This record gives sequence, C-alpha cells and structure tokens, in this order.
Amino acid sequence: MSPATLEPERDDDRRAGPRFWISAAAGWAIIGFGLRGIFEKSLDTRPGNLARFVVGGALLHDLLVAPLVILLGVLLARAVPGRARAIVQAALAVSGIVALFSYPLVRAYGLAVNNPTSLPHNYTANLLVVLGVVWAVAAGMVIVRLRTAPGR
Repeated sequence: MSPATLEPERDDDRRAGPRFWISAAAGWAIIGFGLRGIFEKSLDTRPGNLARFVVGGALLHDLLVAPLVILLGVLLARAVPGRARAIVQAALAVSGIVALFSYPLVRAYGLAVNNPTSLPHNYTANLLVVLGVVWAVAAGMVIVRLRTAPGR
C-alpha cells in the first residue's frame, strides 16, 4: 500500500450520494407538510405567534442561555471539587430540562377560561418540589461521595 491510500478522505473530495438527496427530499417534504398544516389551521396554530416564539426562542438561547451555561460551566469547574462535579452537572442538566419543559405550564399557556380542568394544578409549586427533590438527592450523593475514601 502506498502512503497516499492511507490518507483520510477529505471533505471536499466527497460528493453527495443518492442517500443524501433522498433524505433531503424526504426532510423538505416533511417540513412542507408541517408548514401547510400551520397555515391551514392558522386559527389554532397562530402563525404569527409561532414565528415570534421560534425566532424569540432562538435569540433567547443564543444571546442569553448559551452564554450563561458557558459561564456556569466555567464557574462550576472552578468551584466544585472534582469528585462531586459530575453529580452537580447532572443535577443542573436535570433542573434545566425540567424547568424548560414545565415553562408553558408555569406560564399557563394552555389555560382555557371556559374549561377549569385545562390546567388544574399549581405548576409553579410542583416545579419547585421537583427541583427541591433533584437537589436534595444531588446533595446527598455529593455528601456520600466526598465522605468515601478516594480509593474505594
């Protein structure tokens, strides 16, 4: 074998094959189907509000959430002992996911005035309970991990 055959394939040498074009066409067809549904059911989907939500969410993520997560990660790496860092990272990840998914419920976006059972719980209190449990478990695990001998 010559050394030329052992070189890794460069990205600019590769051409898009049929699998790429088939999957791209299928993806665009699904996107088109979704967009058609958004505009055909505009009374329910409210395209203007949806567009503001999508664009606003992207801007919020890129300008606020991502920089805060990076800053939090740097601070976490400096402040938390190495043996406890993975537990704290996991608790932060679970907290972020739970908060993100409960946000529409906490904000009562699905509340229907004429249907008292549409959002029947106190979702803010429930979110705080779940986050309290997550952090209590994480604190317990950190205490156990820090008290055990390094060799165990």
